[in-house]
Amino acid sequence: MAKISLKSVRIILVEPAGALNVGSVARVMKNMGLEQLVLVQPHCDPSGPEARIMAVHGGDILERARTVESLPAALQGCQRAIATTARSRSLPTQLELPSVALPWLLGENLVSALIFGPEERGLSNRELNYAQRFVSIPATSEYPSLNLAAAVAVCAYELYGASLEESICTPLLTAELATLDILEDFYHHLETVLLQIGYLYPHTGKARMEKFRRLFNRAELSCEEVAMLRGILRQMSWERVQQKNNE
Repeated sequence: MAKISLKSVRIILVEPAGALNVGSVARVMKNMGLEQLVLVQPHCDPSGPEARIMAVHGGDILERARTVESLPAALQGCQRAIATTARSRSLPTQLELPSVALPWLLGENLVSALIFGPEERGLSNRELNYAQRFVSIPATSEYPSLNLAAAVAVCAYELYGASLEESICTPLLTAELATLDILEDFYHHLETVLLQIGYLYPHTGKARMEKFRRLFNRAELSCEEVAMLRGILRQMSWERVQQKNNE
């Protein structure tokens, strides 16, 4: 059976608090063939003795782990991202099972990410906005909260299993998918122009922009399509300036 490489899948831990958890994550990544670990503002020492003890043979994962200051920085260059969450947090977006959603991160010429939140709070709504799909791991209602390392283990196992499936969706991309940082620049541009023309208002703009994010994230825009949309936005801004000059 053909195996799809997991080398281009990033495991992103946002503000991890426990070195033992980080070490355990590195170990399970090593078990399942994942290589890229990115830590966003860790609240522990990911290279200290506690992390290394738990990592066992995954010490090289810890050594290569990148530390960054923000989630957008961790997602730089990624084209697809899934966030893990225990509840919808009022987002009108379907939560999916790991086995259903995670194979979407795999494919030729794809750079993707799986995002996990801090142990004590999970991902905030703002952090969830950076993802395109959302995974929830089902558990008993008596104690539904999984330990961070356990959650990573479940998802890493599903990714590894999916990578073994020869028939997994590995579409030949006819156009290069826009990376998430390119999309983020587009969203900022879109918000600026919509505020300028009066479609958005400062007090309601955030909620409306979340809806636009979900809309365009579902579309999986290519670089060319984003460039086209930004061209429209530039023309709208130019027309706005011309109208003001003629007033």
